[in-house]
Amino acid sequence: MRIPDAITIGEHRVGPGERPFVIAEMSGNHNGSLDRALEIVDAIAGTGAQAVKLQTYRADTITIDADGPAFRIRDDHGLWGGRNLYQLYEQAHTPWEWHEPLFARARAHGLVPFSSPFDPTAVELLESLDAAAYKVASAELVDLPLIRRMGATGRPMVMSTGMATLGEIDAALTAARDGGATEIVLLACTASYPAQPQDANLQTIPALREAFGVPVGLSDHTYGIGVAVASVAMGAVAIEKHVTLRRDDGGVDSDFSLEPGELAALCRESDAARLAMGPARFGPRESERDTLALRRSLFVVADVAAGEKVTEANVRSIRPAGGLATDTIGTVLGRTFTRDVERGTPLTWDLI
Repeated sequence: MRIPDAITIGEHRVGPGERPFVIAEMSGNHNGSLDRALEIVDAIAGTGAQAVKLQTYRADTITIDADGPAFRIRDDHGLWGGRNLYQLYEQAHTPWEWHEPLFARARAHGLVPFSSPFDPTAVELLESLDAAAYKVASAELVDLPLIRRMGATGRPMVMSTGMATLGEIDAALTAARDGGATEIVLLACTASYPAQPQDANLQTIPALREAFGVPVGLSDHTYGIGVAVASVAMGAVAIEKHVTLRRDDGGVDSDFSLEPGELAALCRESDAARLAMGPARFGPRESERDTLALRRSLFVVADVAAGEKVTEANVRSIRPAGGLATDTIGTVLGRTFTRDVERGTPLTWDLI
């Protein structure tokens, strides 16, 4: 299968062979404070992540204020049990007037700011801010008119595929391309909050790449960084993780979000995983040259005189290399030394 071409988001190449593109998702972890939101952006800037992502909606643009069973989260949900959708989104949304200062702060740090729009008016706002890309959230993957609207901007698109069938992913890609998008990254995703590692199914990453011929990454809602780092071994070119300042501060997504130090570890270790994914290789590497010199070989381990017999007391297998191969011991034992030999001399055929 042809390896998908990399795409460009901001000034970053996103694709096979490139450093993993780490997207720090703020979501509702600002806890209703612009100052905190700006502080989160500042913290992200010191981690090595390349992008910061917002969510652009108002409660009225993503749902309606209704209280029927369909508009409530099940009571036993670990984070949001019993919450009314409208009230949850009212708490979690990022006010639209915050977007400009947040984008400006991100750009001042060299971060790429972009967002997930949840209706056409959100796309208009993000266009006015010259967003570098658009993110399609998992639940919006079936909103094909909205995807076409994002595609019509001509900007790169990042599409989460949580819950989606292959047919739904194909339809979303077609809608994006029909709109005009040419650069698309799919993200494998488990749309549960938090997600469990056993539900990550990371082999979905190469399956998506093979099915659709585009770069594929991971949107991860598990605890910690283990699943995200492992995804790079499966070919993930981008990783999205929620970020907060301190989980103990609370917030709608804080439970499964990374703190800045953990995000820095993710950036560091995901790139190490990328570098480790070289082709199969056997034989010594240049970097192993010093250790290669420490292989065992036969050495003279006691001073001997010409005519003495080779014995287990005066010739042994030791480190370093330089002497005869260790398996020749049975051949050399009982032979005689041709000359005086000092202790610490590698045994060679001319000495016996």
